[in-house]
Amino acid sequence: MALKNSVYALPNADSTVEDLQWIRRQILSGGGDATIVEAEFVEGLTDAEVEELFRAARDEDFAELVLEARSVGELRQKAVGTPGSFEADIARLEKRLAELSEIDFFGALQRETAAGLIRGLRAKLQPPELAAGQGQRERLRGKIWVTRTGVHVDRIGSAWLIRRFIDADAAFKFVPAKGYVPNAGELRFDMYEAEFTHEGDRCTFETLCARFGVDEPGLAAIAEMVHDIDLKDHKYDRPETPGLASALIGICLAEREDEGRLRRGFELFDALLLASARKSNDRKGPR
Repeated sequence: MALKNSVYALPNADSTVEDLQWIRRQILSGGGDATIVEAEFVEGLTDAEVEELFRAARDEDFAELVLEARSVGELRQKAVGTPGSFEADIARLEKRLAELSEIDFFGALQRETAAGLIRGLRAKLQPPELAAGQGQRERLRGKIWVTRTGVHVDRIGSAWLIRRFIDADAAFKFVPAKGYVPNAGELRFDMYEAEFTHEGDRCTFETLCARFGVDEPGLAAIAEMVHDIDLKDHKYDRPETPGLASALIGICLAEREDEGRLRRGFELFDALLLASARKSNDRKGPR
């Protein structure tokens, strides 16, 4: 990530240091000279601010990929082009996704949206088998559900959905966005290559509802709100959505720890479900 015209920042991680070491060896083998230097910010920017710059830079990149994926999907819907050209477009998008993911060190918000759309395009060519989780809640009880740190809209809502309708005793674990390898008994959600995440134009909340067959009064309305806040595509434009978005921002500002965000978020979604279910029943009218 560029800080200045000639200054670039790279996180000090084992994998990035190894990359620099390989580059240094290549330079030395070619007769040049190279030194690897570790630096830290003294004034001007904090580490947290630099991380946010990384996320913003990658979010711009992933947002462009989201637009490209949606454009490819629209062409496919209109039957423009051949199956071969559609496959080539998907392969190009998948390659770009992999390239961006390699330099997404701090979990850009748009990454899962892009990945989900591209998975959805691939599924149109190669329909996936029936989801293993569908109708099998008992088999998944007692698992540890893993997601990225810094939970927000989709992850808070999805964790609430898991605890409320899938496994009342579900435990949650928060890990870095990049490079986590799950242990036995763990299921990942709303993160790259997770068992449960964005699929096509569905956010993770919608994916969980579909794959576990969760269909409670008022839940569809909540899924639409979470979708629009997370994917920012104004697909449903429910009048309650801005209020939910503001409430979740407030929770995240008040609670820095993920456990606190879930605790307060669960209370919010419990209340929202009651209100949404009541509205749903009111629309049906008296029997």
